[in-house]
Amino acid sequence: MPLPRAVRDVVQTAAGRRHRADPVTPVTGGPGGNAQLTAWTGLLFLGLIAAELVTLLDVSGWMSWHVVLGVLLVPVALLKTGSTGWRIARYYTGNRPYRAAGPPPMILRVLGPLVILSTLGVLGSGLALIAVGQGTSERTWLTVLGQQVSAVTLHQVLFIAFGVLTGLHLLARIVPAIQLTTGRTHDEAGTGAPGKGPRALILVMTLAAAAVAAALILPTAHGWQQGAHHAERGRQSGHAGR
Repeated sequence: MPLPRAVRDVVQTAAGRRHRADPVTPVTGGPGGNAQLTAWTGLLFLGLIAAELVTLLDVSGWMSWHVVLGVLLVPVALLKTGSTGWRIARYYTGNRPYRAAGPPPMILRVLGPLVILSTLGVLGSGLALIAVGQGTSERTWLTVLGQQVSAVTLHQVLFIAFGVLTGLHLLARIVPAIQLTTGRTHDEAGTGAPGKGPRALILVMTLAAAAVAAALILPTAHGWQQGAHHAERGRQSGHAGR
């Protein structure tokens, strides 16, 4: 039984067999340059996410790293959202090169906004936890089916949604992104769109902003680290007293 066209398009895209023909324009590179920037930003975001996932192996012990990496992710996520949003805006406002490039497969058009919302949700809730402090973040709002719900719980639920949606997005986009950034595609974007310097500068400035934000938040991260250690010692004392 043949696959529906919408599914077939995504499978071919994920396997790197189907590419949008991104026209290249002078100076900035147009859709081709935008595709390059989005691909590089996506791979950078993936690397930081991988590091963030490692901290989940021992959140109590690596809480400072978890917080700092979460802050580092914010500017990169905003750049990825901005580059994708720019492409969407140019397409729907009738820009000729972007209209010629066409939209992504239908399933990815539906998945894309959900990925953006879940990403902003998990990072935004993480920043909120830092802002209000550990005590307020862990304060119970209500109890549902015996489960205490707090701001931390909300962050965890958003992270699960983010993980599922981003995982699906990754399956569809990782191979094309690698092909694009390594020049293994046969379209104009893969052969080197103009504007490499500005795109590299944007990435460097984004990383610099992320580093500054992480440095500013580091004292708060240490506070969460100490709180996590106190909570762990409290749980161990409670178990020992039983």
